[in-house]
Amino acid sequence: MADPTGREAVAAVWRIESARIVGALARYTGDFALAEDLAQEALAEALVTWPRDGEPRNPAGWLLTVGRRRAIDAFRRRSALDERYAALAHDLGEGGAVSGSAPVDPARDTEDVLWDPDQIDDDVLALMFISCHPVLSREARVALTLRVVGGLTSDEIARAFLVPTATVQARITRAKKTLAAARVPFEVPTAQERAERLGSVLSVVYLIFTEGSSASSGGELIRFDLASEAQRLARVLARLVPNEPEAHGLLALLELTAARFPARTGSDGEPVLLEHQDRRRWDRAAIRRGRAALARAERAGRGLGAYGLQAAIAECHAVATSVDATDWGRIVLIYEALGRLAPSPVVELNRAVAVSMAQGPAAALPIVDELVAAGALSNSHLLPTVRGELLTRLGRTDKARAELELAIRLCGNERERAVLERKLAELG
Repeated sequence: MADPTGREAVAAVWRIESARIVGALARYTGDFALAEDLAQEALAEALVTWPRDGEPRNPAGWLLTVGRRRAIDAFRRRSALDERYAALAHDLGEGGAVSGSAPVDPARDTEDVLWDPDQIDDDVLALMFISCHPVLSREARVALTLRVVGGLTSDEIARAFLVPTATVQARITRAKKTLAAARVPFEVPTAQERAERLGSVLSVVYLIFTEGSSASSGGELIRFDLASEAQRLARVLARLVPNEPEAHGLLALLELTAARFPARTGSDGEPVLLEHQDRRRWDRAAIRRGRAALARAERAGRGLGAYGLQAAIAECHAVATSVDATDWGRIVLIYEALGRLAPSPVVELNRAVAVSMAQGPAAALPIVDELVAAGALSNSHLLPTVRGELLTRLGRTDKARAELELAIRLCGNERERAVLERKLAELG
């Protein structure tokens, strides 16, 4: 009789070990796209076998062994008695076992499949850099990273970003074809290439977290599973590149931001603004982890990067006992530094909010008006939301009402839109 918990065991192991398995198969086959397909085939076989026969003692080894066998089958189908097949056959032995061990039956335990920690780290790091390769579009990088590094299914990715599953599958297929056409090798980039491409990896993890922490559309303010996956990827990356301060800066930012999640929504799921949040509900363990990661970024001695500076701002909020007790002057200074290092309209808008708290709305309004004049963030609800708030505080109700009405039209998230509608109603 099938064990209904078997599928849950498969899902749990896959989420933890998928990156290592895909990475190992990519190293063995030299073909990233094939490795991902082989891993998916192993997953499919586990979904059939484990509920029926029980979970093996070495689940990851079981999946890797099945993937290796599928690799040999694939090369055989290609009439591939070539060097790659010969190398794999020698590795596994004539019976399909690891060289020097007894024959392995994937339906049984596979304790003889050994994992070299150093090699695993290299495999996962290579996988992250390939999934976030600059030849891919931003959407493709996100989908491929969540698929091969995060272990999410196409359905899970589609639900997270509110797009059809077919769209996600098409992005992943195109991404793999693009990598093959560009002849991207499966290897950890050199130190120079890693420094050049690290920004791409960090930005993908940040994008995943941003969508999770403030959903751009749908009925939920926070998509906890997506934000948690980004945090997990950030932890993996910080461990894989321990000497890169921005990896620790990003991890610090994600931990400190996620620490406020428990207080960001009420019992009905409605957003709770910062000034009304019960700070006793903030996750103190996450704050400690975030501050420790920020300290590691600072100890690198090269100055904080864009993510580190944002983490420093989040730390100012984390250590303050209230909105009034927050060091808004320091936050303004950090935003000014961030604006010079990584200028963007969003940074300027956030600086305006900090200026309004430190010096009053009259000092902040010109910053926002400059953004409006420049046509920045024209499709975002954030700019009219902030401008409406400033105008409300200045007593300019009619203009504030027009801004809030615009923000409501532009806002795609149902929960945030409800907050804006309440603000508009309060104007009378």
